Amino acid sequence: MERTTRFTMLVHLPREEGWAATAPVKNGPALSGYGAVSMNKALSATMTTMPEQLLRSLTWDRGKELSGHMAFKMTTGLPVYFADPHSPWQRGTNENTNGLLRQYFPKGTDLSRWDAGDLAAVANALNTRSRKTLGWRTPAEAMDQHLRLLQSSSVATTS
Repeated sequence: MERTTRFTMLVHLPREEGWAATAPVKNGPALSGYGAVSMNKALSATMTTMPEQLLRSLTWDRGKELSGHMAFKMTTGLPVYFADPHSPWQRGTNENTNGLLRQYFPKGTDLSRWDAGDLAAVANALNTRSRKTLGWRTPAEAMDQHLRLLQSSSVATTS
């Protein structure tokens, strides 16, 4: 779906309960919100907002915040695949989207100052921006068309 629509959903990683209350524990949970447990919770919640027909698999890179992939798979039932190391071409849309996101969040930006509303506004800006690869449609238009096709193909006929 992301290859055909280029639709972007950004996941906000809030601080975990207990962040900055005590000294960090070596190999303990990443209370800053950027660890695997936080990522699994936030991403699982985001996946529940998507139509079930779109949830087929997820391809991740090899960041440590994604190390809880088995727990994510068990929670969501989604198969998780990994791109090969040093192979950004296997995640072309992801790399392109990262480049677009740099217009809003330059490299080195402290992302903790942005809240979920800010991320939703950026995702909306990207999803309502025409793309040459989509025949100058927006990702929102491409997603709408994709969902309409799914809906019409799943409706039973009476004849």
